Parts: sequence; C-alpha cells; structure tokens
Amino acid sequence: MASASDQTNYAQKLGISNGMVVQELGWDEDVDDELRADVEDAIGEEMLDEDSDEVIDVVVLWWRDGDGDLVDALMDAIGPLADDGIIWVLTPKTGHDGHVAPSEIAESAPTAGLTQTSAVNLGSWIGSRLVQPKSRVPKR
Repeated sequence: MASASDQTNYAQKLGISNGMVVQELGWDEDVDDELRADVEDAIGEEMLDEDSDEVIDVVVLWWRDGDGDLVDALMDAIGPLADDGIIWVLTPKTGHDGHVAPSEIAESAPTAGLTQTSAVNLGSWIGSRLVQPKSRVPKR
C-alpha cells in the first residue's frame, strides 16, 4: 500500500518540524538539495546561515573529510544552540568523495562536550545526531 506520501522525508528522519529554528553550516555544491528542501518545507522558511544570532533548535552541519577540525566546527555550532538543541553532522556515505570515518565523529563529539545518540541513512549522506548532556548547567 505504498503511495507518493511514503517517499523519504528527510526532515521527519531528522526530527525537524514546523516552527523550529534550523541553522545550516558547511554548505557546498555537493549537498543534497532534496534534503535541504525537505527541511525548509518542514520549518516553513529557509535555514539560517552561520551569521545568524538567533537561538538555534537544530544545526545541520555538512561535513566532509578535509573540511578541517571537526571539534572546532562542533564548538562553533554549540554557541547559539538551545540547551535542548541537536546537531546533525551529515557526512558522505562510505565510497563517496569526502567520506568521514564514523570513529572521527565518535571521538570528536565528547571532546566538544556532546553525546552521539543515533545515526540515520539520508540517501548518499549519513546523519549523526549529537546532543548536549542533560546534566549540563543551563546557559541562561
């Protein structure tokens, strides 16, 4: 009983819904435009870029091998993140240009003060869900 509405909805897989403030970091020509469109359709507006000064619910961080230091990028992403915010690190799947070993994310997350909770398949990308530990002292 499959229908057109059964096709992959990346925003649902990422837990992104209407009204959330989503920031996109690491955009380049190779990003998945369908994934970006799903997220923007779900939130009802465009994703914010790195110059935003709003409190962020979800960060979508496109990350490839050779993009630099992942710990530094995660530390930058945490700054405007809400206390219960999520960072999705999106990396190319194995066999694609720019593939990042899962161990790099697993090692970088705790160094940046984050915990990896899950991973999802997003077409030719893999999403790793990172959150701030619940015991963390609130920023406010």
